[in-house]
Amino acid sequence: MTAREPTLLLAVPLNFAGLWTVPLAEIAPGLKAPLHGRDTYAPEDVDFVLSFRPEPGLLKSLPNLKAVFSLGAGVDGFLADPTYPKNVPLVRFVDRGLSREMTQYVVLHTLMFHRQQRYFDRAQIEHKWRQTFPPRRTEDTRIGILGLGEIGTLAGTHLRDLDFPVAGWSRTRKTVAGIESFAGTGELNVFLARTDILVCVLPLTPDTRNILNRETFAALPAGAFVINVARGGHLVEDDLIAAIDSGHLAGAALDVFQTEPLPESSPLWAHPKIALTPHIAGMSDPWAATRWVLDGMARHARGEKLANVVDMTLGY
Repeated sequence: MTAREPTLLLAVPLNFAGLWTVPLAEIAPGLKAPLHGRDTYAPEDVDFVLSFRPEPGLLKSLPNLKAVFSLGAGVDGFLADPTYPKNVPLVRFVDRGLSREMTQYVVLHTLMFHRQQRYFDRAQIEHKWRQTFPPRRTEDTRIGILGLGEIGTLAGTHLRDLDFPVAGWSRTRKTVAGIESFAGTGELNVFLARTDILVCVLPLTPDTRNILNRETFAALPAGAFVINVARGGHLVEDDLIAAIDSGHLAGAALDVFQTEPLPESSPLWAHPKIALTPHIAGMSDPWAATRWVLDGMARHARGEKLANVVDMTLGY
């Protein structure tokens, strides 16, 4: 009896489907890869799913599902579905290129704040020659990274190499050369108290949701700056605005939001001390992701253990 060829279901937005169908057609032209919402398929034939935020209940409806591959580093879009089949491995997309882009974003906005670039941007618009006092010494500008996974560690080492004092906070103790490690809720406030620029790259879990709140901001030194490239669910947006308007925080750079796209009515758009970007800090490369999922499918067929499988009890 001939073994059935595997089927990979693409559960992605239809307007972006070409990003994935084109590389799949070139790299694996014989692969059955129906597009959910466009193509017909039998649920029992689906072996693997490639997605980012599938509709609730979809994965449960696939009785022979063997593994789910996430198009992003974060997997909260899957875990938000209470019907997710917990016996099916959920695999995070871990890619050096994606981590590099996220690191570039963090370094960019760290330096923009540290070197007062937005002040000079406003002066240029007003045709004003405004020289200020030199910025605070790099050695005295303390970076704090919430989340020392692959992205947080890469960003931290780059900032460390620019001579910033860098510390990281995570659930468990981490060992990274030149980066001070804080761990657990008992050390969070000590970590915040020594942080002048706070960078959030945490996974979004029930424990980390709304972690960027008024209490967190109050624990930071006066004049601190916040960068969030993780998930909008980490940030209580009204608390951020209040902390900036009170003068306690100097500003923020945000790439992710509670509601995306960000509503036109949001006060974040017009706030002079908040820089916004539309969730573009790191974009998954479709070609790299395609090779990654095909490799994962081949590993599964050989009976090998999949890498970067999410621990469902932790949420990452």
